[in-house]
Amino acid sequence: MISGVKIKKLKVIPDSRGLLMEMMRADDEFFQKFGQVYLSVCKPGYAKGWHYHKIQTDHFVVVKGNAKVALYDGRKNSSTYREINNFEIGEKNPILIVIPNGVYHGFTPVGDESAYLINIPTEPYNYKNPDEHRVSFDNPEIGYDWGVKEGDRVK
Repeated sequence: MISGVKIKKLKVIPDSRGLLMEMMRADDEFFQKFGQVYLSVCKPGYAKGWHYHKIQTDHFVVVKGNAKVALYDGRKNSSTYREINNFEIGEKNPILIVIPNGVYHGFTPVGDESAYLINIPTEPYNYKNPDEHRVSFDNPEIGYDWGVKEGDRVK
């Protein structure tokens, strides 16, 4: 496991009406602070990646569909530098992934339906100076095969 990455198995409480799933709590051992919550949807055949943050920590949960989440440790001073982690998360495996700053990440749907990902970053998005550092999904330095032909392209 990449240094600093944490996994939380989510509590899913079903009843006759549907279900309730707790994602993140202020008393979780990994909780730092709240920045914002947003939804990112990715269509089949596409990858949203790669990017990393210098400041914020991300907290990924897929709430509809299933996704492959990939992480690449780009931190040169890390004991797990250049390590890659893959997780399949979503309806079939409800977990939260804590992604520390400096770790590249992205996701792609598994199967033929879109993946709906909720992120709870520690920082609000800064429109004037975004903490978003991107490389192309097919970056040869990382050398990761998403299994798709389309993704984020950085020029």
